[in-house]
This record gives sequence, C-alpha cells and structure tokens, in this order.
Amino acid sequence: MKIINKVKDINDLKIYEDQDLTKFSTMRLKSVGDLYVVSTVEALSSLLKVFTKNNLSYNILGWGANQLLPVKINNPVIKLDFKFDKNYLSIARNEYVLPASVSLAVLSSHATKNGISGWEVFTGIPASLGGAIFMNAGTNLGEIGELVKSVKIMTKNGDIREHVIEESDFSYRKNNFLREGEILIEATLTHKGIDPSITEKIKSYLALRNKTQPLKEFTCGCIFKNYVSNENLKSKIGMKTCRAGQAIDIIGLKGFKTNSLRVSPKHANFMENFGNSSVEDVNELITKVNKVLEWQFGIKFETEVKIPKG
Repeated sequence: MKIINKVKDINDLKIYEDQDLTKFSTMRLKSVGDLYVVSTVEALSSLLKVFTKNNLSYNILGWGANQLLPVKINNPVIKLDFKFDKNYLSIARNEYVLPASVSLAVLSSHATKNGISGWEVFTGIPASLGGAIFMNAGTNLGEIGELVKSVKIMTKNGDIREHVIEESDFSYRKNNFLREGEILIEATLTHKGIDPSITEKIKSYLALRNKTQPLKEFTCGCIFKNYVSNENLKSKIGMKTCRAGQAIDIIGLKGFKTNSLRVSPKHANFMENFGNSSVEDVNELITKVNKVLEWQFGIKFETEVKIPKG
C-alpha cells in the first residue's frame, strides 16, 4: 500500500502528490515531490508515527530558503502551516511563544513597530522561525540563536520534547540540539528590551541589504560559509576570517555564468537563477567557484545551503 493511502485520513493534513515544488524554493529551482502540509501539531505527530513505523525518511521544507531542492524528491516533503493569530503581536511582550512556521518578516514588522531590541539581527532574512533557528540564521548584526530561550521539538516517533537552550546549543550557521528526524515546532524568543531607535536601525539595515544584496532575485541566500581559521591565513586576503563574498569578488567571478545561473553581480556570495536552473546547475557552479578559490587562496569553502535527502 502506498504511504499516501496510509495517512490520507489524518485530520488537518493536505497531500499534494507529484507537486511542482519550484515555487516553494526562494531560488525557484525545478523540483517535484509529494508534499504534505500539516496545520496542527496533532497532524504532524500522526504523520511522523506512520512514516517512522514504515521506516520512511522525510524532508522538512520551511520557506525554501537556504535549500537546494533536487529535481525529483522521492521522500515525502513536509511543510508546516500552523495557525497563528497576528493579534498576539499587537503588544510588546517580555518573551514570545511562537509557532515554528511564523514568518521572520512578520516578526521584523513587529520589532520595527515596537522597538524590540535584538530582533534586528534577522532583518531581511526570508525564512520561517523554525528554519532560521535550525541554521542559526543571522546578519552582520548578530544571530537568532542569541534570542532563543527554549524550543519544543517533535521527535520522529511523534512525541514532543522541550529543550531549554544552553550556551553550546548554537554555533556558526548551525544548531547543536536537533537530532536526526526531529522537527522544531515552537520556540520561545526573548529580546534585549524596548529601544525606540531600533525602528530606524531596522529600516536602515533593510535599505542597506536591498542596496548591497540581490534580494529581489531568485537566490537561496549566501552560498558559502565564511572561512574561519585559528591561525593567520597565508593568502592574498591575509585575515583570520575569510569572507566568501569578498574572496569571490577579489578573483573576479562576479557575473560568472553556468547555463541560466550566475554569481550575483551585486554580491558575490549569492547565485541568481535567471531561467530554469536545477540543483545540478547550482552544484556545477559551486564546484567551479570553489576550485578557483582553493587554487587562488588555498581555502575550500563549506557551503551554507542544504540539499534535502532524495
């Protein structure tokens, strides 16, 4: 029996078989797969119990940012669509209990209106709260991990566990507490007080991002992690933290193309899909850029984007 037939009667679950997932990726990569949209925690629990009982792996899809979707995804793709009453954000609070599927854009709007200090760190990041916490997303202003007090996690067996965040739970573009098959379903966020100047800071930083990054193009955010070494790098950059975008810019690869994909002329650590690119095109361009970087600076950059399992 097909797995879809085993879960089709679960309440608050919508199933889209052989769904075109292109629009579910901020990079708009060609992709097809079976999409399972859950609108309640109970539905997610029931779904994971069936998947785990049948030894079936699955992928979790947030806003499709920071992900390179394969052309054909054979495993089920889960998307959270938990209900959220925006009236909850009608006032400033000491801390916020939020579903993982809430948009960072909604939270940034609240921070701008109320001067929520600390929340400026995720200004302009196109992601859900859960996706941002998963990768400890951040900007030049800081990382979201600084604001997370606790989380609720759904295990692959459909159980809920709560985790209070500790100092070691986040590192650069990574969380260190989610286990394989677990899905973040809720988070409690704190802040650093109310500061009226935050409103202008967020607006100014968003304007800067729009000016310096291709936010209106089809990208998946930064491709490479910045390279950090404990020793001085003996390279043409000559600093302990080697910024990927700066390194790519120095070697003159801005605008370099592979098929309908190019290194952004605006910010070299972004790749823009201006046609019908696939994950193979992205991997090809990543490989080419990384080879030149390694040849030029002796550094091989680690990718920041993730590729879901088949």
